[in-house]
Amino acid sequence: MSKRVTAIILGGGQGKRLFPLTGYRSKPAVPIGSKYRLVDVPISNSLNSGLRRIYVLTQFNSVSLHRHIHRTYPYEPFNETSIELLAAEQTPASLDWFQGTADAVRKHLPHYHLDKSDYVLILSGDHLYRMDYTGLLDFHEKRGADVTISTVPVTKKEVSGFGIMQISSDAKIKTFLEKPSAHDKIAPFVIPQNIRDIFGVKGKKEQYLASMGVYVFKTQVLIDLLAGKETDFGKEIIPKAIGKYKAFGYVFNGYWRDIGTIGAFFEASLELTQKHPPFDFMSPKDRIFTRARFLPPTRTFAAQLDRVLLGEGSLIEGAHLEEAVIGVRSIIRTGSLVRRSVLMGNDFYEHGNGGMKQALGIGQNCRIQNCIIDKNVRIGNNVTITNRKNVQEEDGPNYHIRDGIVIIPKAAVIPDGTKI
Repeated sequence: MSKRVTAIILGGGQGKRLFPLTGYRSKPAVPIGSKYRLVDVPISNSLNSGLRRIYVLTQFNSVSLHRHIHRTYPYEPFNETSIELLAAEQTPASLDWFQGTADAVRKHLPHYHLDKSDYVLILSGDHLYRMDYTGLLDFHEKRGADVTISTVPVTKKEVSGFGIMQISSDAKIKTFLEKPSAHDKIAPFVIPQNIRDIFGVKGKKEQYLASMGVYVFKTQVLIDLLAGKETDFGKEIIPKAIGKYKAFGYVFNGYWRDIGTIGAFFEASLELTQKHPPFDFMSPKDRIFTRARFLPPTRTFAAQLDRVLLGEGSLIEGAHLEEAVIGVRSIIRTGSLVRRSVLMGNDFYEHGNGGMKQALGIGQNCRIQNCIIDKNVRIGNNVTITNRKNVQEEDGPNYHIRDGIVIIPKAAVIPDGTKI
């Protein structure tokens, strides 16, 4: 069946809620787990599921994403594996940019070369999860579904952040409700017991089915749904599909995290440092692929490390690292403390200071806590970044605070003795 499936990864969103991490890059290009990019997750899931026709749709700040895809996933002729980038373009039929996720898929329909017997798998480019799509695709085919929406169980407290589905005992979707408020009546949306049994949903509390942003369509059904002017899958296409076609819900029981905000990105990153993380890049099954950089081993001298993801090619000298994700080529100098923080590392090495007053990396005797430090940052000596006033939102000259987390943007320079 995998040869009849075309995977389309939506990578064109502006990612405003992830600013400033998306100030220079698109959401799917945001680094995660020391050495990966978010887009590596749906691409790897697709490859591990045997899919060979994969398209990544791009628009905003797409240069770094294009570079990463080209360097990481070349055409593989023996298995005829193709991962193709499709950027927003002007054509005689349309002079506009993508107006939304559905519009992006619509405008590139001629490029997919779809056969009527094919299936189309739509994936988001900013979620963290490990999934074998063959179970979802088999479910879709056996049910004779026109549309299948992959869902995850969520609690009542979480429903306001998702689109949730009312599902019948035969897994058909009755109704779709986008991000319900406290005034919406959601009791009919509780997962039926037999659905819990079929899919092995754990837990005794009432749970609801939230859309993962993973959809399977029959080719002709997708083409018909895109014939109108709807621009968004979640808000428009999916409700339209539920009302018009045979739509089923598939329940995914594994770990899944929407990396849509700074807070979500930060917590998901720190979870990776646990002894038994809910998502483990070290899993021997279904590896997550990324660019091969051929970097030297990391060197440490008189350093203390506890719950640390440490990227290759780094230099840690006399520093204390605790519950931290450290990106490739990171440099942390003597006497510095890095706690509950995410460092994205550096894109290059330099001799001396590269003509800059501040050296690349973190200087001596710094204290970094509850912080995200983007790539190629230069932090001087005796710098303190701890958000000691517990500010939730703020924009400074060389920093931003979102959800109480201090973010040092890409290539920022923090002078000696700075306190944030």
